[in-house]
Amino acid sequence: MSDVQIIPERSGTAFRLAKGELLVVIDPRGEQVADLLAFDGENIDEVISSGRTLDYAETIYLTTGNKLYSNRSRVMLEIVEDTVGRHDFLLTPCSVDTFLHFYPDQPVHRGCFGNLAAALEPYGVTPDRIPTAFNCFMNVHVDGDTGKLRVLPPISKAGDHIAFRAERDLIIGLTACSALDSNGGSFKPIHYRIEPAADALA
Repeated sequence: MSDVQIIPERSGTAFRLAKGELLVVIDPRGEQVADLLAFDGENIDEVISSGRTLDYAETIYLTTGNKLYSNRSRVMLEIVEDTVGRHDFLLTPCSVDTFLHFYPDQPVHRGCFGNLAAALEPYGVTPDRIPTAFNCFMNVHVDGDTGKLRVLPPISKAGDHIAFRAERDLIIGLTACSALDSNGGSFKPIHYRIEPAADALA
């Protein structure tokens, strides 16, 4: 088993994930969201797509067995294990503008958008290339009658995780989310580990 890597609270990182490798995203303390992005390892014009994924899955609640597609309709990641079962692929990464809009009385933070932009810059990803992220552990309630969205505290508990298998060579961006409501009002680290292809879950 590979070593666990730590993303400190309200920060982010980026790294390469090879085809067949397993990315395990862990919520070590509970109720903490992690924004995840994926770009094709050879062509950053191909990027994870909320619209394609939700269209093909025919559900907004993605979990074990669901695939995450690119803007070119190719599978980038497959969810192979999920101890939570509630994540979000509707809402964009939080940003300076998010704080100005939703938290005018709180200190402004660059948020997941800024953290992802900084982490992905060495890979040639500019801010305008950052799409809607797959928000691990984020709990967004949708009213079935009105369509109204509400961001509720995550239902993840300490040690819960979600595991993704890479279906191609990828560049991954990953954060420990910075928005108050998304994380039940407090900020905590996110852990992750990468398992070699030979050890990946079937």
